[in-house]
Amino acid sequence: MAAGTAFILNLTTVLGTSALGGYVANRLRQPVLLGYLVSGLLIGPFGFKLLADVEQIKPFAEIGVAFLLFSLGVEFSLAELKRVKEIAIQGSLLQIGLTIAVTAFLATFMGWVTTPTQGIFLGGVLSLSSTAVVLKTLTERGETNTIHGQAMLAILIAQDLALGLMLAVLPALNNPANLGAALATALFKVIVFAAVAVAVGKWIVPRTIMQVAETESSELFLLVVIALCLGVAIVTSKLGLSIEMGAFVAGLMISEIDYADQALAKILPLRDTFASMFFASIGMLIDPNILLQNFGIILGLVMVVMVGKALIILPVVMAFGYSFKTAVITSLGLNQIGEFSFVLALVGWQQGFISQEKYLLLLGTTAITLLLTPVWLKFSPILADRIASLPLLSGYLRQFRDTKDISLPEGLRDYVVVAGYGRVGQMIVSILQNQGHQVLVIENSEAAIKRLRQEKIPYVFGDADSELVLEKAHLHKATALAIALPDPASTRLLLKRALELVPEIDIVARSHQNTEIDILTQLGAKEVVQPEFEAALEMGAHVLAALGTSLPNIHSVIDTMRRDRYQNLRPEWGNRQLQVAIGNTTPELKREWVTLDANSPLVGMTLATADIRNLTGITIMAIQHGNDVLYYPTPQTMLNSQDCLLAVGEPDELAAFHTLMMGRGTIAGGYHHWVTVAANSSFIGKTVGDLDIEYGINVQALRRQGKLKYGIDATMPLEPEDCILLQGESDRILSVAKLIMGNGKE
Repeated sequence: MAAGTAFILNLTTVLGTSALGGYVANRLRQPVLLGYLVSGLLIGPFGFKLLADVEQIKPFAEIGVAFLLFSLGVEFSLAELKRVKEIAIQGSLLQIGLTIAVTAFLATFMGWVTTPTQGIFLGGVLSLSSTAVVLKTLTERGETNTIHGQAMLAILIAQDLALGLMLAVLPALNNPANLGAALATALFKVIVFAAVAVAVGKWIVPRTIMQVAETESSELFLLVVIALCLGVAIVTSKLGLSIEMGAFVAGLMISEIDYADQALAKILPLRDTFASMFFASIGMLIDPNILLQNFGIILGLVMVVMVGKALIILPVVMAFGYSFKTAVITSLGLNQIGEFSFVLALVGWQQGFISQEKYLLLLGTTAITLLLTPVWLKFSPILADRIASLPLLSGYLRQFRDTKDISLPEGLRDYVVVAGYGRVGQMIVSILQNQGHQVLVIENSEAAIKRLRQEKIPYVFGDADSELVLEKAHLHKATALAIALPDPASTRLLLKRALELVPEIDIVARSHQNTEIDILTQLGAKEVVQPEFEAALEMGAHVLAALGTSLPNIHSVIDTMRRDRYQNLRPEWGNRQLQVAIGNTTPELKREWVTLDANSPLVGMTLATADIRNLTGITIMAIQHGNDVLYYPTPQTMLNSQDCLLAVGEPDELAAFHTLMMGRGTIAGGYHHWVTVAANSSFIGKTVGDLDIEYGINVQALRRQGKLKYGIDATMPLEPEDCILLQGESDRILSVAKLIMGNGKE
């Protein structure tokens, strides 16, 4: 077979099997990169040997890495880099140093290595994490702009820079007398490259890109962007630094100019294509025979590495003021061995730091840690919440929840809480302030907090989905909550926790994907806004007006589409797709299928009449009757005997739902209304029974610090900021509610 034909066949094989592997992984609800890794294993030299020449694929794999880091540099602007510079520089140095020190000590003590220099080398290999795998996983999950995503990427970028230093210093470990000279030479190269990159990025690249853009040639613009990315990557490679570092710097060079978004849009298809070959090439390095023959050893090494590395990273991240949850997610996201540790391990083997047997074990261990990374990241938020809720730790961990700063004026009431101060959040705040409304912003970006200080806008610094931060925001004093966060998972958690604290607060949320519109609505948002659909509605309204349609008719059309949750603009989904969407978008909450008994008082009621979320806090996501399943049921949906309800909520809320469903809770008998006990209320100290005796009002449920108490004792005294569910005659409840909130006199 001709060389050219063989090359095309190899390329087609890799791309085709990667596409198939990615599809299967997606169908199994796993990250597609797992499919790429497995496909590489199957077609590689240790699998079915479908590739005639594996070496032909490696250059394309390196291009994939370069494009991945280039796109990260474009998105990760200099302003963002400055914001996380502390953890990027000091944190990564601390993490790398501790990993090397701990590994060297344990490896020497346990007899895994024969000399301290071998232990130092092994520590260097284990200290690096996978920029490509973590970045791909964060991108798939839409978490690159989250606080944990930014922290991870900051550390990863510093690790990539450290790789160049390690490769320069490694040969000198056998001759300690040359160690200082090797380190000085490597640092000199870094400083020279950084100085040249700053100069080129400031004076040459912007002008070049602008002149190319003025030609209005799409092909020419793409070629120049590719040449810039790969050219800078080659320069860093020749200097002994990593190609990752060069590609990232190339992205930073254009991140601040007007054409950055266009450059990113052009490079994304190429990035995804070549990245699939990179992950497949990693899969080709996995030898199943070595894994099987040394399964116990490798499994033990995987656990030691991933758990040990996470335990090192966790306190480092918390030391820089990040919340416990952010630290857990970051540590579990960076606890793998990086793909470029392969390069370091190969050089170490050639230099005699490790034997061939240990080198092969290290490859197997690294490959498995890369495979497990998406799984760790998927379940890390749930694990963090479970750990934080442990009785022995919850009190101690409350101090690590990103409440570094707060600016909440005394007496501030009836304000709108805006979560997130990005472009959308800034517009919301501007609109509200122009209309004379008071606002309170929750933000975790130091750069945004500086703007808020300068503009004298009240704020709380921290993660908006943190329970402690929400307590500091005093949601019970707010009239509404607008969620404009960049992270879908944080949006869902914030929505759920806000309703736990203040069940009747009015919430409008921004949807990032079509699948989230129904989820957020079902979880209790009064309004869900999808920016792309809103743009389409506004453009459609303009065209209708130009065609002579009257304004009332235009408003009617637009309002109908919004009430229907943009259903006319969205494709029809089958039950399987809806089931997957619910599973993917509510991993943070407990789900349970519950069968409605024929004797339940809920039978024959609509969801609106049963008022289940108001009474218990849980959300009904689906109803199965026989073989038919209705996802996202409307308030008018009737509940029938033997219906299976998919209930989503916290454990205490699910317990309350069981109580309600079995008829042990009262669901009829009047008007229901949640009200928060004010700090100056005369009802503080009164018992639940006092309300019944003095005013003829029942207290059906009570939320204290967000935790639901159902079927409460009549002798329980009321405390400030208790949220209580009143039941009785509407006029009487509304008048008593004013007293409870401190707005009236007895």
